[in-house]
Amino acid sequence: MRKFVALFSALALVGVTAGARADDKVPSVLNFKMKSIDGADLDLAQFNGKVVMFVNVASKCGKTPQYKGLQAIYEKYKDQGFVVVGVPANEFGKQEPGTDAEIAAFCSSKYNVTFPMLSKVVVKGIGQTPLYAHLTSKDTNPQFAGDIKWNFTKFLVSRDGKVVNRFEPAVNPESPEVKSAIEKELAKK
Repeated sequence: MRKFVALFSALALVGVTAGARADDKVPSVLNFKMKSIDGADLDLAQFNGKVVMFVNVASKCGKTPQYKGLQAIYEKYKDQGFVVVGVPANEFGKQEPGTDAEIAAFCSSKYNVTFPMLSKVVVKGIGQTPLYAHLTSKDTNPQFAGDIKWNFTKFLVSRDGKVVNRFEPAVNPESPEVKSAIEKELAKK
């Protein structure tokens, strides 16, 4: 079993670029093409030059109320070049069991979410989406690497596409440390 896991991990890292483009003008973290929650193609390169926060989200988690804080920081900073990208995932306690349509309806009706949401993906383990293989890889970013521990892990990406911070699930999106990190990156033009 260990050999299988090691082999799969190696293949996953090789496959990191499977959903990516070989475009040197776009930072590697934004070189991925994904599906939005409504099924449309979403090229993450559209966020080039913005400060981006990727957050793996779930609708039936004790941390689900963080949607409110994520929406608040999105609204506060979006006109300055900040965007939150919600990434639904069901790996942790099966707390995101719904379809994309159900997730979108929940986020809209319960939390008035207007920031971009991706189609549900795998963020940890077998079948991990290449975006999250990239975000959590020691090769990409040794300081903030490592497996996702739970829902609502937040990765802050600079305007030039580098992961500059990682906030674990217990950190509220409206906390001073998150706001400070966002403001620091937005100040860099």
